[in-house]
Amino acid sequence: MQPFDDRDGLIWFDGELIPWRDANVHMLTHAMHYASSVFEGQRAYNGEIFRLTDHSKRLKRSAEILDMEIPYTVEEIDQACRDVLKANDLTDAYMRPLAWRGSEQMGVSAQNAKIHLAIAAWEWGKYFDEEKAEKGIRLDIAPYRRPAPHTAPVHSKAAGLYMICTISRHQAQAKGYDDALMFDWEGRVAEATGANAFFVRDGKLYTPIADVFLNGITRQTVIELAKKRGIEVIEKRIWPEELDDFEEFFLTGSAAEVTFVAEAGPWRFTPGDISRRMRQDYDDLVNQRTVNC
Repeated sequence: MQPFDDRDGLIWFDGELIPWRDANVHMLTHAMHYASSVFEGQRAYNGEIFRLTDHSKRLKRSAEILDMEIPYTVEEIDQACRDVLKANDLTDAYMRPLAWRGSEQMGVSAQNAKIHLAIAAWEWGKYFDEEKAEKGIRLDIAPYRRPAPHTAPVHSKAAGLYMICTISRHQAQAKGYDDALMFDWEGRVAEATGANAFFVRDGKLYTPIADVFLNGITRQTVIELAKKRGIEVIEKRIWPEELDDFEEFFLTGSAAEVTFVAEAGPWRFTPGDISRRMRQDYDDLVNQRTVNC
């Protein structure tokens, strides 16, 4: 795999496009020591960044939750993302805007640290192996749980919240799984390490309430698509024992898109009509094809 610091291309860095290999920060950058950074993951299809403004707005909100003010408007962030895509001659790409506190101040307090913003884009195919994803991926049960909303800024897409996701996915992959299913602080079903969860039972869609994890933009999109088809969507707290009764399970996310799940710990699922319909509808939407409902 080509390392991400040694590639050709341009990265938008604090207002200008610079060579990819020059987009560096000092080792005493506050974000590297105290996780004071937020980011977005978004995809471009056929030259258009899907729900770009929604991503830019969420980036600004995430920063505000961490007491950071990104010195660019939503409109300026949108345009910077488009400029990155064009400068790198990309039409289908994954994009990563990142905002962080700089190296002007060290210690827990960092009111005087500069807030930086950078945006990179690169070609990135399916998040999960396509052959596995067609049959349904396998999830372990994560050793860590999503934190309670009164213990962490759970509604910010903050880098620090992904530490337990990395650990959980590493452990799952070491055991031969593709990812891990995370429970919340009370032991209820939450999400995978980087994607929201949907279940199917008796023709209805069920998804955990997004109160301790991000209400993903792809999650919102799939809910909208399901409702257009007349599929009832029920947002509820889901306890692990309820997984015995669900027939289908799929994940949603900008990286994962719509990915089928065949196994989660002791539970088994079969990709069915609703899961396949949601994947096709999402694929049609992002590729600007007509979604026939």
